[in-house]
Amino acid sequence: MAAKPLDVFIVAGEQSGDELGGPLMQALRAQVLSGQAPQGVAFRGVGGPAMTRNGLTSLFPMSDIAVMGFLPVIARLPTLLARIRATADAVIARPPDVLVIIDSPDFTHRVARRVRKHVPALPIVDYVSPTVWAWRPGRARRMRAYVDHLLALLPFEPQAHARLGGPACTYVGHPLIERLDVLRPSAAEAQRRDGMPPTLVVLPGSRRTEIERLMEVFGQAVTLLAQEFPGLDVVLPAVAHVEALVREKAQGWKHPPRIVLGEAEKLAAFRQARAALAASGTVTLELALSGVPTTVAYRVSKAEEWIARRLVTTQFAALPNIILGEGVLPEFIQDACTPQALAESTAQLLRNGPERARQIAAFGRLADEMILPDGQSPSAKAAQVILQQVAERAR
Repeated sequence: MAAKPLDVFIVAGEQSGDELGGPLMQALRAQVLSGQAPQGVAFRGVGGPAMTRNGLTSLFPMSDIAVMGFLPVIARLPTLLARIRATADAVIARPPDVLVIIDSPDFTHRVARRVRKHVPALPIVDYVSPTVWAWRPGRARRMRAYVDHLLALLPFEPQAHARLGGPACTYVGHPLIERLDVLRPSAAEAQRRDGMPPTLVVLPGSRRTEIERLMEVFGQAVTLLAQEFPGLDVVLPAVAHVEALVREKAQGWKHPPRIVLGEAEKLAAFRQARAALAASGTVTLELALSGVPTTVAYRVSKAEEWIARRLVTTQFAALPNIILGEGVLPEFIQDACTPQALAESTAQLLRNGPERARQIAAFGRLADEMILPDGQSPSAKAAQVILQQVAERAR
């Protein structure tokens, strides 16, 4: 009798998780068929377009659970609770060889806890660590009750979980390191970086609240920079769901930006930019791996600031600074985020000087820290660890 295919139940709750899940499914299939488990692999679970393209038939549309913000979650709570039960019940009714949950801890961890209660021997792997190293560190220890192994995107996370008493954790690499070829400039693009007038890429965020709080101060900073750098080319990559708001806010800028849409246009701007002014977020890591010296800014409400001061435990906000453990990218948060401060910092990065040189040197260390030593891709490394978990439970 032919061996049954490896049964993988995989759950992603939002777009970023789906984009990790698709390549992971490809890598699992490739490793299974390469001989580690030649019987093949079958996927069940919840996902979006990337996972669907790789053979998943989702239990329900991922949009049912991809909800952000306190009030939207409250409004959709009955649906969310029903989807948690339905997902866990599908696992419990026919236990797979492994359950892989991807990010979205408010959804996926509830599924995992329910499954662990009913199927205690099932290996559960969590792909993407919650930010226990930044706030609510007690979550790390609690995860040990329902997560057997954690796949980390950031190189310091295994040590953080060991310190906090979390589950076993392996650094598998950030998906950005699989895209270094499109992040880094060609020879012609590198030459453009050094040309005049310089190109400045401005990124006020992808959420409406970020844009509301940062567009005006960014515009004022750009006005000051344009006085010092005549002909300054300002490129503002925007995402579709906030494009209208970005264009509305940009109308008030004295030095209008060139607004571009889509991932390809954004990355093209990165590869030619001499410097960047950006909201704190994953984009700062993209810019660093692209070799773009960056000034980082952020503003939140007074209530959020009050909470952050009491709960957030990290010294830095920008991911490159957190990974390197030093303030390489200057950060201007809350009251420090003023047009004059942002302009002065960014002007130093547009010039050939010590601040620019310091960031560029640090970016090399950052890449060395993040690239896996064996040259594996993150999805291949993640698949390898998952298959190891299955093999260990089968002994």
